[in-house]
Amino acid sequence: MAHKLGWGRAALLRLGCCMLGLLMVFSYAPFGQAWLPLPIFAILIWLMHEQSPRTAWRLGYYFGLGWFAAGLSWIYVSIDTFGGLHPIATVGLLLLLFLYLSLFPALAFYLWRWLSTRVHASAYWALPLTWLVAESLRGWLLTGFPWLELGYTQTDTWLASYAAWLGGSGITVVLLTLALLSVQWLKHRTWHAPTLMAGLLLVPIALPHLTALSRSSDSATIGLVQGNIQQSTKWDPDQHWPTLSRYLDLSRPLLPNHDVVIWPESAITMPEPYTDDVLAAIDQEMNSSGTAFITGIIDIQNDRYFNSVIALGQDGAQGITEGYHHGHGNRYQKHQLLPIGEFVPFGDLLRPLAPLFNLPMSSFTRGPATQAPLQAHGWHFTTAICYEIAFPSHVRANFTGDTDFILTVSNDTWFGRSHGPAQHMQIARMRAIELGRPLIRSTNSGITAMVDEHGQWLARAEQFESTALSAEVPLVSGITPYYLWGAYGAWVFAVLIAFLGVLPIVNRRQNQ
Repeated sequence: MAHKLGWGRAALLRLGCCMLGLLMVFSYAPFGQAWLPLPIFAILIWLMHEQSPRTAWRLGYYFGLGWFAAGLSWIYVSIDTFGGLHPIATVGLLLLLFLYLSLFPALAFYLWRWLSTRVHASAYWALPLTWLVAESLRGWLLTGFPWLELGYTQTDTWLASYAAWLGGSGITVVLLTLALLSVQWLKHRTWHAPTLMAGLLLVPIALPHLTALSRSSDSATIGLVQGNIQQSTKWDPDQHWPTLSRYLDLSRPLLPNHDVVIWPESAITMPEPYTDDVLAAIDQEMNSSGTAFITGIIDIQNDRYFNSVIALGQDGAQGITEGYHHGHGNRYQKHQLLPIGEFVPFGDLLRPLAPLFNLPMSSFTRGPATQAPLQAHGWHFTTAICYEIAFPSHVRANFTGDTDFILTVSNDTWFGRSHGPAQHMQIARMRAIELGRPLIRSTNSGITAMVDEHGQWLARAEQFESTALSAEVPLVSGITPYYLWGAYGAWVFAVLIAFLGVLPIVNRRQNQ
């Protein structure tokens, strides 16, 4: 039965939920306290499980404010440094974002309590399902912003093995189920709760042995170049040649003994086709050394700008013999564009207001939703540019059974020494686990790294250094269950958990 709260107790509960949300930042990279989500959500469930849907909405909203304000505070760095707004305006803009994002956890808790009070008490077990509904909306509305999904907190734990079967969202379902079981045990001290918890905690130990993935005896020698170009000068036309020279100087020592050399997002700042002669020369140099070359670049076609990645040099898969030419098909064009940074909604209205809405290269055109993998040195690279790696369905849609590597290029220099780049790398590693392929991440200033098909580090460069990174990256064959059924696995699992309460052994005491 829902309880009505007095004003003082209500205020304390809201403050407490906001503080719990603030603590969530420590469960993500770079802090790595992966144990935190379980007690935090157990406390939230304990506080809300007898409240009205309206009260649950409010408490969920305050939790969301703390969660997103702490977890996404790194956005302030880019707006304050490059947005040209007064600090008060910057804080106000961020507050609007946090107020919007907080609607989704509020919705999840509201739906959960509505089902429990209006349908049946056994809907206590529906929280993972209502959470998936809210998170799916967050990842879709207004082009989506799926950052800080709960599953990412477990990238470095054994629970990450669930991702190859159920995706990162499946790990979210597991965490919420564990929290529900914890509260159930504390309230009723029934034996079934610890038994089910033990099962959920032990199953992922066996899961890696049940997938169809296998490593071959071959590997690829891959080099990543981190230019560490200052964002304030990156798009200065006078810096085009010094930037290009830095990347070439860092790359040439890699050419004799590397299969593929990769530069980050928009490493070449002069757009195609205005730099065709340079690209043709690089293509020729790479071919002569037997090296494949991949780089981020801005492409212009029919007066439309595309944030692109192109492959040049040694490419046995396509057998290009005529040399580089603008428009060749071995390229990827970014589809999931970043609002404000790469396109400006209501641009005619917003652009005159502040430099934030008129950043360099903020008028891109979307590439196709699905594109063929890049081909380099005979291997296939499923590609995602920067922000796109946070959209698991997009990466999966572009993945094929022939994919050898997942490639993501980025430029997190916008966010300085904040915790944003570490979160970004954590998200990228989850894609490797979901799809069972090594992931290669080339960035301007870090985190530049390579991980294996289990998300484990192969090599990692120090941030904010001009350097080259090398690793022997294993070749992996086979596909994961997640590739076969995508997010449907997490949804089915959440529905099964929702029906857990109809089992007599579970709901016998719940309904007393």
